[in-house]
Amino acid sequence: MQPQLSQAQLSQAQLSQELLEVLDQLAGGVHPGFRPAHAHGLMYSGTFSPSPEAATLTRAPHASRQSTPITVRFSVSAGMPGIGENETPGSSPQGMAIRFHLGEHVHTDIVAHSHNGFAARTGEEFLEFLKAVAASGPGSPTPPPIAAFLAAHPTAKAFAEAPKPIPKSFASQMYFAITAFQFTNAAGGSQFGRFQIRPDAGIEVLTPEEAAKKPSDFLSVELSQRLATGPVKFQVMVQLSEPGDDVTNSTIVWPENRTRLPFGTVTLDARVDELAPERRKIIFDPIPRVDGIDSAGDPLTDVRSDIYLLSGRRRRANGAT
Repeated sequence: MQPQLSQAQLSQAQLSQELLEVLDQLAGGVHPGFRPAHAHGLMYSGTFSPSPEAATLTRAPHASRQSTPITVRFSVSAGMPGIGENETPGSSPQGMAIRFHLGEHVHTDIVAHSHNGFAARTGEEFLEFLKAVAASGPGSPTPPPIAAFLAAHPTAKAFAEAPKPIPKSFASQMYFAITAFQFTNAAGGSQFGRFQIRPDAGIEVLTPEEAAKKPSDFLSVELSQRLATGPVKFQVMVQLSEPGDDVTNSTIVWPENRTRLPFGTVTLDARVDELAPERRKIIFDPIPRVDGIDSAGDPLTDVRSDIYLLSGRRRRANGAT
């Protein structure tokens, strides 16, 4: 006999299913084998080397090992697999997901995008936001539903209106994990923080006019050319919270003066075949699921994880990419 789901579990399952359905709607329907958002992406191999400070923050194994193999996926925002990497809107914010291969069938992930902050406080609010976007296309009322939603949700309005330029390279912009985590070290001490990923190459972005002149696959081509001349590196940092900072609200950006503790270096060495069987199976998970790094309690963490799992299982059933 199957265990009965609690009302809370049932509600979250329903919420995740509704979010997946509206993401499909925004992507013009289901694209079998592809993600419902960040559908167009490429994978790369490399290693992670922790900083000396990482082990003072967390007892997670990759914080103290000399190095850990990783798989990194860069992507553009929209759920249409054929979208151009230079299209506005649709390509920004770009995504960067890192899988740390800790052992056979043992891993942890960082899932980040190129904007510091998010549009919604909860899964329910995110669903309301997406439904307003979906109802505001051609033939929608005037003013469109999204206008009323943004007027009533200042943080969503700030997210929607914030500049999200297209970068010159996947390797020339910062990436931010959306939610905060609780880091616990070997002595049992805990701190809250958010992952941030800074490129060694520096930050360079394009004007809309420059982006429009680029080929639709320019980011993929550029990174391949860059890797042909040597490894591509990023510095992973953890922005630490201070008393009074809300660690459960991804719409609130913490002040710039918060300490950024060095966590380690990501070194990419080659593009890999994202269609290879083991990589096709990868479902990146916003929940770390490793001892020493836990959710800080942001309600979006579990909801996002459920959507990733739900859509990932669907991709696997359809020849995932």
